[in-house]
Amino acid sequence: MLKDTLLKFLKMDNLIESITGYVETRIELLKMDMKEEVSKGIAKALVYVVIVALVTLFILLISMAGAYKIAESVGTSGGFAIVAGVYLLLGLLVYVFRDSITETLENRFQEKMNKKKK
Repeated sequence: MLKDTLLKFLKMDNLIESITGYVETRIELLKMDMKEEVSKGIAKALVYVVIVALVTLFILLISMAGAYKIAESVGTSGGFAIVAGVYLLLGLLVYVFRDSITETLENRFQEKMNKKKK
């Protein structure tokens, strides 16, 4: 009660209400901005998931087609073994160069993140 009387006497009650309103409005604006950013991120992630799924299907089917084509020359098991060997070599190359690949990806992600902030 004394606090309310003192604030009214010093005409600070309007100032406090204005500051409180400003802070509440600012918080609501930040919430809306965050919701917008999250929805954009989810939309982009879903697009990338679809792209990855389609590329995976393509690689699987083209590998099977290649294996059958090679199998015409060397036999069924040989065709699939050769295709599997190619994937093994690719896997080994990625494993050997994993540090440089990781560093390159990190740099690109950081560049993209810095561009978004500006």
